[in-house]
Amino acid sequence: MIDFDRKEGLRYLGYRDVQPDAAVEERIARCAADLQAAAQPKSVFASFPLSYPEEDALAFAGVVIHSRNLLRNLKGCRRVYLMAATLGIGPDRLIARASAVRMSDAVIYQAVAAAMIESYCDEVNESIRYEAGRDGLYCRPRFSPGYGDFRIEHQHDLCRLLDTSRRIGLTVTESCLLAPVKSVTAVIGLSDTPQPCHRRGCEECKKTDCAFRR
Repeated sequence: MIDFDRKEGLRYLGYRDVQPDAAVEERIARCAADLQAAAQPKSVFASFPLSYPEEDALAFAGVVIHSRNLLRNLKGCRRVYLMAATLGIGPDRLIARASAVRMSDAVIYQAVAAAMIESYCDEVNESIRYEAGRDGLYCRPRFSPGYGDFRIEHQHDLCRLLDTSRRIGLTVTESCLLAPVKSVTAVIGLSDTPQPCHRRGCEECKKTDCAFRR
């Protein structure tokens, strides 16, 4: 069963300095139980050598990326893990049904599912951290296409390299959105030196006007 960070769920719902009332809390708990029953989490990850073919670019497995934010995140790294994780199609179906019947529930499903996929990514991240540690390497914070200037079009590259369609049922639409929706792809740098936090998200993104920023 996938757990989720309640504070993250409330943040996605827009609760920052106030707490929801008892009725809303009950609906959040009910929606969370529905999602936990519907989710079928799957993940895949693999390691690739990292190079720097140009001053402002990095490359792995034939993919060249121009991103100052990702370069800063990966500074000093010579390998990366690519990861992909999904909650499966179940949460998407719950959200779609609720959108047609009770939009307020659809909003809660969206928020709680977003918190759930982040919690699941943290679990996958821990597996990667453990595997990297056996080789004497340390993980940098995961960084996803769409953060900062890391172009969302690179979803296609990550999914292709990880063969996500066959292995975990995760595909990318023509508009570069992931399907199922509650899915994540990310790059995780491997370094010879430790970093205190290896699971930051918003802290690595420079979009400071985002409504969902921590």
